[in-house]
Order: sequence, then C-alpha cells, then structure tokens
Amino acid sequence: MLKKFSVDNFKGFANKIVFDLGNTNNYGFNAEAVQDDCISKGIIYGINGCGKSNLGLALFDIIFHLTDKNRIENNYDLYLNLTGRKSIAEFEYEFSFDKGTLIYRYGKNNVNSLAYEKVLINDREVIYYDFNKNEGYTALEGSDTLNSNIVSNSPISRVKYVSNNAILSDNDENEVFNNFIDFVNHMLLFYSLDTRGYEGFQSGAQGIAEGIVDSGRIKEFEAFLKKNGVDYKLKEKVVDGIKSIYCSFGKKEVDFFKVASTGTRSLALFFYWYVRMSNASFVFIDEFDAFYHYELSESVVNLLKKHLGVQIIVTTHNTDLMTNDLLRPDCYYLMQDNKIKPISECTEKELRKAHNLQKMYKAGAFNV
Repeated sequence: MLKKFSVDNFKGFANKIVFDLGNTNNYGFNAEAVQDDCISKGIIYGINGCGKSNLGLALFDIIFHLTDKNRIENNYDLYLNLTGRKSIAEFEYEFSFDKGTLIYRYGKNNVNSLAYEKVLINDREVIYYDFNKNEGYTALEGSDTLNSNIVSNSPISRVKYVSNNAILSDNDENEVFNNFIDFVNHMLLFYSLDTRGYEGFQSGAQGIAEGIVDSGRIKEFEAFLKKNGVDYKLKEKVVDGIKSIYCSFGKKEVDFFKVASTGTRSLALFFYWYVRMSNASFVFIDEFDAFYHYELSESVVNLLKKHLGVQIIVTTHNTDLMTNDLLRPDCYYLMQDNKIKPISECTEKELRKAHNLQKMYKAGAFNV
C-alpha cells in the first residue's frame, strides 16, 4: 500500500506538500476503508485551483520512468513550479508491504529527465544514482549480475533497469522491491470529465464499448445502469468490424453512445474501469462524479468500497458524500494552501460517528 507521498516544486506546488495515507485513527466504523494501517478509500475536497488534479498528476509521474504503461504527456507541460525557486521537482513515495517498507525518492528536470533516484528498503539504501555525475550503485542481492557498462551514461531509470534485467535473489528485501515494481505497474488514474483519458495500468487505447463487450459483462452493465435509473435493453453488435453496444427500442436498435446522456456516458466510462479495478493497486479518479446526481455519487462510492485490497482516492466537490455513513473522518481530506489533511486532523473536536461532518464543514469547523 502507498503510505505517504510528497512532492516539491512540481506545477502549482511551490513548496513541499505531503499526502499522508498512513495517518489513521481508531474509529470503530467503516473499518474496510483502512487496510494495513493505510487509508484504502479516500475522498479529497478543495476549491477549484487548489491542486487536486495536480496532486493526481504528481502521484502518477512515477509511471513515466518506471513503466511502459499509458501516459498523457501533455498533462505534464509546465512541469516545474513557475517561481523558479529550484531547478528540479522532487518526489518521495513510502510504501508498506508484508516484508517491510520501501521509500523511493527521485528528482526530475522534466517529466522525461531524471536528476537522481534513490531506494531504501527497511531503512537500508539499496539503489542510488546521480544522473548528472553518472555515478551510483545497486546493493540488492543478485544485482551483481548486471552489466554496469550497459547503463553508464544512459538516461534510463536505474530502478527500472534493475527490475528488468537483474536476476535478484529470493529474499525478503528483494520481495519488497518486486512488490514495489508490481504496485507501480498496476496504478491507474482516469478522468470522468470531457477531457477523458487515463494513465498507467495498461497500454494502448480501447473503446469503452469494446472493453465492456470483451469483459463479457454487458448484462451486468445493463443491471448497473438500471440500478442507477437508466433502463436500457443492451446487446452486443459488431459494426464495421468494431464491437459496439446497442440499445433495443422495440424493433429498433441504436448505438448506445448516440442516445446516452453525458451522465450515462460517464457511467459507462466508470463501469469500463470498475470491472478492471480488482487488478489495480492504486486508483485515482479526478472529479469522479462531475456528471452524477448526489445519490448516484453515493452509489458509486459504495461500489468502490467493495474493491478490498485496492487503494482508491477520488476528488469531488460533492459535500453530500461527507458522512460517517459512507466513510470516516480520517478518509475525507481537505486541500488548501499547499496542504492536505484528513478532517480528523483539522479540528480539536474528537469526531464521532454521530457528528454531521457536512454540516460542520459548511460551518467552517475544519481548518487545514
């Protein structure tokens, strides 16, 4: 699980911002929202422009140099903070796995150019490389199988190179390292707004209809829509060699995406990813309910809660979701002035299940 993340000098973050997912409380309700002492399901609130979307981009910067998964490179224009205070952006991830913790630190000049990277496992530094000086080392057992001449003066991530090429020994330290690589390879970010796209998790583009058809879950999609107030009779159809979803209206059939509203198309996008999320490690959905009615938003969060073992973070402006019936105070985050904290840390009150969190929030009871 991702336990803590920080970033400095990236886009709108002029100063270091820390997103602590290991800051949990001993609440006796909605325990499924916490796993291995890390927040497993969380919701981020903040005014427009506070940095919610940039936090998601910062979290997923890691996939550019450690994976070959999908990325949206133009999202990373204006990479460094415009104050010009520092020449690189710096990132730090802290992960918790069965056999220990792993901290990964790196700096970048831009999205494709590493300045340095460092890996610590259980407080032991096992990989370090300075790309400006072209020097460093790897101390993982089995990494001596690498040909160091291949990587000298190369811009490739040393962490990725070790993962792809070393024959690592079977021990606890290397298991933690492999867990880390697997986690990063299964991270997923997607948007439900009109600027739809995704980063991480898989490669290439696939149509939403094609993806739902290939999953063999059209009837489940039909039931999902009906439960959320959209009653369509759906069927698979191949049109010009492309797998499509059609709606039946008596004797007439029409392409689903030609009759679906914006909100219904957004639901289709969510369902496309929802059926794949069980294979994800970490999911970030920006403005997940931009086109949803508040009851639908709650229904979707309840669905996400069923994906046990997957960390899922969403951003929203919908305060109707800020309730102890859905999650708990350490799962609701407020973002403001280059800070992000759970509401449990934003008040001196001892928050309990009976508290009306939304009412308190609107009354200004929480200060980041």
